[in-house]
Amino acid sequence: MFASSILRVIIRRPTLWPEALRALVAFTPSGWWRTAPFLPVPRRAYIRWRMQTAYGSSDAVPAPAELVQFLQWRREQR
Repeated sequence: MFASSILRVIIRRPTLWPEALRALVAFTPSGWWRTAPFLPVPRRAYIRWRMQTAYGSSDAVPAPAELVQFLQWRREQR
């Protein structure tokens, strides 16, 4: 599952925790508390679109190393 693989990667890298939280906030739709499942997570359609544009398949799952690189890139852009 996509979410569990993300958590496994992030838990092992405490230095990326702040950036992972910033990314979660950035990808979470505004007003998330008004619609089920009432969790601050990106919409599935948005995730499918991101995977389609990045990997050419909406079912793609990024490799753990790519997730780490993405979070490091976000942090360096600050």
